Amino acid sequence: MMKAVRRLFTAAVVASLAVLGLVPTAALAAPATRYDGVLPNGATWIADVPANWNGTLLLYSHGYNPTPNNPPVNSPGPAVAEALLARGYALAGSSYSRPGWVADTAAQDGLDTLQAVTAITGRPRRTIALGTSFGGMITGQLAERGGRQLDGAVATCGLMGGGIDLHNYQLDGSHAIAQLLLAGEQVTLVRFTGPAEATATSNRMITALDQAQASPAGLARLALITALYQEPTWVPGQPKPAAGDVDAQVAGQYQNLRAILPFIQLGRYDMERSAGGNPTWNKGVNYWRQLAESGRLSQVAQLYRRAGVDLQTDLNLLTRTANVTVDPAAYRWMARTSTLDGRLDVPVLTMHTTDDPLVPVQHEEEYAEDVREGGSAALLRQAYTDHAGHCAFTTAELVAAVITMDKRIETGRWDQLADPRRMQALAGSLGLGSATFVGFRPPEFLGDRPTSPQHR
Repeated sequence: MMKAVRRLFTAAVVASLAVLGLVPTAALAAPATRYDGVLPNGATWIADVPANWNGTLLLYSHGYNPTPNNPPVNSPGPAVAEALLARGYALAGSSYSRPGWVADTAAQDGLDTLQAVTAITGRPRRTIALGTSFGGMITGQLAERGGRQLDGAVATCGLMGGGIDLHNYQLDGSHAIAQLLLAGEQVTLVRFTGPAEATATSNRMITALDQAQASPAGLARLALITALYQEPTWVPGQPKPAAGDVDAQVAGQYQNLRAILPFIQLGRYDMERSAGGNPTWNKGVNYWRQLAESGRLSQVAQLYRRAGVDLQTDLNLLTRTANVTVDPAAYRWMARTSTLDGRLDVPVLTMHTTDDPLVPVQHEEEYAEDVREGGSAALLRQAYTDHAGHCAFTTAELVAAVITMDKRIETGRWDQLADPRRMQALAGSLGLGSATFVGFRPPEFLGDRPTSPQHR
């Protein structure tokens, strides 16, 4: 029975990963020497060192991978690996100690990998941490604890708001679906007993989202729900909705949410399994405030007026029925393993697409705030590319980000290195295809709760 459950979980997550382009891929063969090994905790690692090594080692942290296949990964993908190796960068990365939400060991797995590689190759001239998605959060942790072992960090499409806040705002959106589209039904939102229950919840939610498309009231509530999930309007592979086209915007938000809901619910099950319970809560959340801070109040209010539905009634309902509380031990585990404090040891460059449905760009707003409060604002720069999709960067953009950090370490100053025009020019000079660096300011992040759950 357990094997069947694991197969169900794996099949569903692999399907979601494939849609989102997140399945880890090892580096392609290149003119480089391959090293590999096993860490004491069972994590495996690989490193590729080119013959023309420039002395800089990239320590890669890969994205979330809950599937049983747990290979070491040392680059964002084959094309990026080839381009970096050709420019003399060495690449190293681990599998982490196990699949899934492995925030308790992932950063240390990276540092242990670095130690294992340098025992063979010697100490690099520079070491830059590089990470993708979940690995972006891990890269943020490495930037806070790397000390003398690291010189800089590049976190791409990262969970920079941290794991608790990520699952908090996802809980807000799920709560809204349950109350507004599945009213009167018992819907499990937290403490899933297994992947089958998580899948059942996502299936019921997707059916409700589809049915909501049929009425003006349903469309209005979809706009509210997707605002709480912080879903973007632009769908990968489709034209970007015009600024004033509310109908196209809501259609895009709906499509983005529909695509990621299975991944969200299965991811919550896996996270809760690692944490030993539910570390998130919505009891005491004011959903008027959440909508106002989302930047979507005008859009949502317009659709509610058009449908003749009372927005105040729905927001009051969400606030009144919010009753999920944390499991304290799970909260403490997540706080210890899956958050960022913003106190940086090394310079950090983050990079995010403007319209990311899985890890919304709002994470970058929260991270910048944390870094300012941590007294490290001078070390942080943030770059944005005009794309729809999670981690939908071009090879030129990723290589330009690495080179930018390398120059920052070399000069000891940011100056204008991370200016979007400067990065766009650099990317265009590489001969690696297109790039779309833009000036951008992300909206307010919604996952950060105003009070501590210990006070509830």
